[in-house]
Amino acid sequence: MAAPMLRWGCRGRRWAFARVDGGSCHRRGAPTGSTSNQIRGESSVAQQPLHTAQKTRKGEHKWAAVVGLEIHAQISSNSKLFSGSQVRFSAPPNSLVSFFDASLPGTLPVLNRRCVEAAVMTGLALNCHINKKSLFDRKHYFYADLPAGYQITQQRLPIAVNGSLIYGVCAGKKQSQVIPKTVRIKQIQLEQDSGKSLHDNLRSQTLIDLNRAGVGLLEVVLEPDMSCGEEAATAVRELQLILQALGTSQANMAEGQLRVDANISVHHPGEPLGVRTEVKNLNSIRFLAKAIDYEIQRQINELENGGEILNETRSFHHKLGCTMSMRDKEGKQDYRWFMPEPNLPPLVLYDATSLPAGADPQQVINIDQIRETLPELPSVTREKLVQQYGMLLEHSFTLLNEVGLLEFFQNVIKETRAEPKKVTSWVLNTFLGYLKQQNLAVSESPVTPSALAELLDLLDSRTISSSAAKQVMDVKNRNPRAINKLIGLVRKATQSRADPVMIKEILEKKLSL
Repeated sequence: MAAPMLRWGCRGRRWAFARVDGGSCHRRGAPTGSTSNQIRGESSVAQQPLHTAQKTRKGEHKWAAVVGLEIHAQISSNSKLFSGSQVRFSAPPNSLVSFFDASLPGTLPVLNRRCVEAAVMTGLALNCHINKKSLFDRKHYFYADLPAGYQITQQRLPIAVNGSLIYGVCAGKKQSQVIPKTVRIKQIQLEQDSGKSLHDNLRSQTLIDLNRAGVGLLEVVLEPDMSCGEEAATAVRELQLILQALGTSQANMAEGQLRVDANISVHHPGEPLGVRTEVKNLNSIRFLAKAIDYEIQRQINELENGGEILNETRSFHHKLGCTMSMRDKEGKQDYRWFMPEPNLPPLVLYDATSLPAGADPQQVINIDQIRETLPELPSVTREKLVQQYGMLLEHSFTLLNEVGLLEFFQNVIKETRAEPKKVTSWVLNTFLGYLKQQNLAVSESPVTPSALAELLDLLDSRTISSSAAKQVMDVKNRNPRAINKLIGLVRKATQSRADPVMIKEILEKKLSL
């Protein structure tokens, strides 16, 4: 039987909004707690010193936006970062909580080897320098779902620094050209996750679930090298693919395994950077792009109408499509105070040259050994697809970006005699188009790779026309069993050497039903 949820009483609060300046949302009251938990803490994205944004006349100068990201990825591990508690999504509340997770007196942290290896592997894949010595710190702030009153993180000397992430942005009239861009990675650090707060405004109370407290996180800090929501969303999607390829994080945003904080400011080109705001806890790539683009426009409208931008934390309301103020950052707050973690010694890593003679492999972590086990990364997979099948680079991006589509494509290729270019066209245009029309994921598709492969074989042998094949696909989306029956009829007619005209009549008759 699961332990009861801890209760923390608080007074209910409400949001109220007023729409001004073409739909921007401004706060008209104190914030209420969100039903989703928030990762608290100050932004560590490096920007130049903050300057008060200068007022300007509307339309007088062009604006430039600056966007930096902090990405929190949950490490794929069976246990938490500093305790042996199990990690499992949707477990009963407070059923996966150790004495250390609950911060009972006398409990001490024990570092999870798997989490360290995941951090090193991620750093190597992102071209980072791996520090052979890194330190742990306490970041102090009070919140009910953080029992210790501090979070163990790596502020002073993180495990990996100075990396880069290459991603591609679609451009051109038909979005058919991929432009490579690079964003610098300031650092990757290990840290604890907090618990989860569920706010019940009806009863004016907050419920606390500590199952997530102490789960290992990788915080990837991207420098402010992006300028719009599309660039940020594409960079996060590329990082998500890399983490999934490495196996260091499942990076499932729907389950909170990948959360993004965006730091946004606007300024006139050639002038100092403006005051930045931070939009917290974006758990969807689509919402990330919308939140950034909205916040950029909000700041521009505010400045052009004679206002000023506050250094504050904001949240994104996906239903209203706007950001809302949560709290300001103008004053020093408790959680900005850091101190060395006294219960954890420095984390020391080795490479082939510094590995002590006779060292027990189970007691040390060898950076070079981890480097040798790195799997194929998405960028390499795209290059192979272009070279092997002669497809366009933008097509390779689509195959990888859609979950499960690459595997589907490869299975079709294995089972059909059709040319790879024809398979690519059918998978990306006809098949994917129907899935989007029906609002289905690849895993939910009623069309199997074998069925599509056989359909393409019939098309390739000119047994059926292209229009008839597309009609079969359309029937399949309405009736999952139809395509198999149709293909079976055509196969039998072909094997019996029936006249092509008769085959066409059979197909047209069935399609008209």
